[in-house]
Amino acid sequence: MTSDEALVLSHWLEKLQMTDLSRVVDDPAVWAPIHRIAGTLDEALPELFEPDYDQRVEAARQRLRPED
Repeated sequence: MTSDEALVLSHWLEKLQMTDLSRVVDDPAVWAPIHRIAGTLDEALPELFEPDYDQRVEAARQRLRPED
């Protein structure tokens, strides 16, 4: 996984965890792995604590989006 992929996925997982997981993930057995993956990404990404985090996420998104 690239650093851009990890950053974008981490951001998405954080948003997912802030919602009611039962509305998005219908199997509670999947919740623990979701939290574990998010925690692993959090530990591996020092960018999460940078003041320009939002700009970094957006730049990573732009790089990952397919070109038209």
